[in-house]
Amino acid sequence: MSDLDDVPVPEDDLDGHTMEELAEYLDRGRSPRDPSIERSASCRLALSNMERLRELSLGALQHRADAEPDRETDWVDRLLATIRSEVRPGRDVPVPHPDPRLRLTMTEAAVRGLVRRTGDTIGGVVMGSCALDGELGDLGAPVHVRVTAGLVYGAPAAETADLLRSRIATALDRHTALTVASIDVVFDDVSLP
Repeated sequence: MSDLDDVPVPEDDLDGHTMEELAEYLDRGRSPRDPSIERSASCRLALSNMERLRELSLGALQHRADAEPDRETDWVDRLLATIRSEVRPGRDVPVPHPDPRLRLTMTEAAVRGLVRRTGDTIGGVVMGSCALDGELGDLGAPVHVRVTAGLVYGAPAAETADLLRSRIATALDRHTALTVASIDVVFDDVSLP
């Protein structure tokens, strides 16, 4: 995990908005439309992650809250901290283009978002954090991907990790020019189906 994951997100990373403002905006159904939020890539990424958090089964959250009230607060706090860390744009990732005069890049946050959304397509997995280690700005440099995730109780861990690795590798190969050296999957939580 990157040292940046423990650093609080400065307000200017959200283009002058706070996480609380974004949560209230989401509660209102993004209405009335706020152009300063909707035009900000950081705000849209934070909103997307907040929506993902809200899509988690309310029943599962309630069950965990009833069974382990202290743990539930810690789990939600960890997930919110992950969301905060991942809205940080991070490093530029070059995107090759045939015209050498053009310099195209995507942000590290966009790559992490791609990895998270890829993991979300696998049933029985709740994505946690995503860290990219290596020189992202150097085409051809090896990049190591590390993800954490929650696993539904009873799901085969080894097979699910292999599937997750395969889908992440395919998505990164298709949408980026990163040279992925390894993809580490750590299941750090188990939830009831």
